[in-house]
Amino acid sequence: MSENENHWDEKKDEGLDRVLEKAASKSSNKEWKLIEKMLNGLFVEQRRARRWGIFFKGLLFAYLIAILGIYFSSTSFTTDLTGDKAEHTAVIEIAGPISAQEAANADSIIWSLRDAFKAESAKAIILRINSPGGSPVQSGYVYDEIKRLRLLYPDKPVYAVIMDIGASGAYYIAAAADEIYADKASLVGSIGVISGGFGFVDLMGKVGVERRAMTAGKNKGFLDPFSPMKDSDKVFWQSVLNTTHMQFIDQVKKGRGDKLVDEPDLFTGLVWTGEQAVAKGLIDGLGSASYVAREIVGQEKLVDYSSQMSPLDQVIEKFGVSFGKTIAAQLGFEGGYSLR
Repeated sequence: MSENENHWDEKKDEGLDRVLEKAASKSSNKEWKLIEKMLNGLFVEQRRARRWGIFFKGLLFAYLIAILGIYFSSTSFTTDLTGDKAEHTAVIEIAGPISAQEAANADSIIWSLRDAFKAESAKAIILRINSPGGSPVQSGYVYDEIKRLRLLYPDKPVYAVIMDIGASGAYYIAAAADEIYADKASLVGSIGVISGGFGFVDLMGKVGVERRAMTAGKNKGFLDPFSPMKDSDKVFWQSVLNTTHMQFIDQVKKGRGDKLVDEPDLFTGLVWTGEQAVAKGLIDGLGSASYVAREIVGQEKLVDYSSQMSPLDQVIEKFGVSFGKTIAAQLGFEGGYSLR
């Protein structure tokens, strides 16, 4: 091959390399532009997502603030006790299950009672009750405190007003009042003790589950729902319920005295309407809290002495977070026994 031909081949190779380099450069630029476009799109979407996130968070915050404002502005009683020298009737709410873990617990109710009794401008106290009952211990604490405070402040009467229901532990508390009132359709009474639960022994046998429980003390595991119930356990636990029932009956008799009608069904756990309860001596008359304050006490102004939950707790309670706990209690998954 001649020198000219070799030179021509080298020129062709150099030209081909340049063409390939330009093509690679153009291809690389396109890829980078495509990648840059994709990244810019992602950045735009992230900014939009952040903006919407901030917007919805602000909307939720404004919604919660609005709920708080509506809730606190909807109270029907005067709640500011500071500097209130005008004569009034004190009101203490007892609502929901009576339990140490609930709003209607003995500590809260007792502190409210003490504040109301100490207030010179409070001419009488109304217990506004709307409760199916609960712990006999918590109810007994409140009953005893009412009796103690009545001795310290003999001129300040206590009235119980039952709304929808005042049963078992709630009626236990009401019995400490000087007089009890209710609506004609209110549910009153249920003077009894209940202990409920479930037994899973047969079910465990069907699914092949073995119960392994070790105790120190032969009766430590009694009432275990995963073990067979012995006759001796039933007898013993029934004696506990009977003793608690008799304590309940004695306190009701002390509180109501000769007002009670001598009737065999009175302490069997039955519940009556307010109209029926008047005839049985369980309550003194029909009327609301406003009626009692206006017609009986003679002081129509009502001032709420009930313990108040924190704003956060009130919102949580409003949204019904305690729904599951209430259902569990009603189904018998919580231990112990109660007046209901």
